[in-house]
Amino acid sequence: MGERTQHAEGTFSWADLATSDADATKDFYVGLFGWQAEDMPIPDDGVYTIVRVGGKSAAAMYPAQPGQPPAWMSYVTVEDVDETTRRAVELGATAMQEPLDVMQAGRMSLIQDPTGAVFALWQARDNIGAEVVNGHGALTLNQLNTSDPERAQGFYSDLLGWRFQAVEGPTPYYGVYLGDRLNAGMMPLSDDSPAPPHWLVYFGIDDIDGAAAKIEGSGGTVMVPKTEIPGGHFLVARDPQGAAFALFAGRFDD
Repeated sequence: MGERTQHAEGTFSWADLATSDADATKDFYVGLFGWQAEDMPIPDDGVYTIVRVGGKSAAAMYPAQPGQPPAWMSYVTVEDVDETTRRAVELGATAMQEPLDVMQAGRMSLIQDPTGAVFALWQARDNIGAEVVNGHGALTLNQLNTSDPERAQGFYSDLLGWRFQAVEGPTPYYGVYLGDRLNAGMMPLSDDSPAPPHWLVYFGIDDIDGAAAKIEGSGGTVMVPKTEIPGGHFLVARDPQGAAFALFAGRFDD
């Protein structure tokens, strides 16, 4: 388990979930990960639920807006949200949400990359994002599933300085590095995939077989069963409200 007091520019630092049923979703994930959940009031009578591992913030969830599909959002820390958003648009992205202040916590924008995947930019102030990563119940990987890997590589390399390295194996896959540190992954979508390009959030899990049983027994769905990869195993699931996420068990970075 790695504890964080800051996140370097270009690293994934946070994930939150927009959900159609906040209470049921909280019960599902608390049952799966053992998260401690704290409801935080936000403007316009809203609630933002921070979930913690060992008392340290790991992720969050909140009620989706009408018509907004349940989904996890991946956040990347940058030093200047306004400048990075401007640069992203120059590189062919769409600013779905222009930069705005999130009270005193930080400043953010929502970006749709040129292949169609949506992610958030985060400029930390009082809130760095996740205080714990790479362990049970904590954010451990963010994976871009895209129909145009070549265009995605060019965009993210130019915007955030990421380096893409092909991984040997029967299925095309890329490790995404910031410097020498693994920061994310990328997988091409098949031509017949019904899913649009998207970022998939992975959380660490101690017992992946037990987690699969809990998911199925709590109204969720295991879409990709436990699969062996270098360093461990993963699975992909949907929660009872339909949001996709993944689990990884195995060797974690600090």
